[in-house]
Amino acid sequence: MLNLISLVWAMAPPQGRAAGAQGEGLMSLLLTFLPLIIIFAIFYFMLIRPQQKKMKEHQKFLSELRPGQRVFTAGGIVGRVVKIENDIVWLEVEKDVTIPVIKGYISGPINQ
Repeated sequence: MLNLISLVWAMAPPQGRAAGAQGEGLMSLLLTFLPLIIIFAIFYFMLIRPQQKKMKEHQKFLSELRPGQRVFTAGGIVGRVVKIENDIVWLEVEKDVTIPVIKGYISGPINQ
């Protein structure tokens, strides 16, 4: 127990420089968190922001989805949109073969 108290006492800031130590403590705190702030900024601009942009583009595509468009799904099914009912999109995958697909699983258009 005595060793723990002496260790805490040794780690305490010097008592003689109370006013200057506070300014140095703030600067030391900023320098400590600076790498974390830089890492967060890198993650934001390289991962989070592009993902949000891609999500907005996908939502715009889904809102503009119309019958007659050729699309592909997340499962790899390719078809032509026959009709749209709320969150269900009916795809014609072959002649006279239509399947229901949840709207969110439509990945993108097929450009031909």
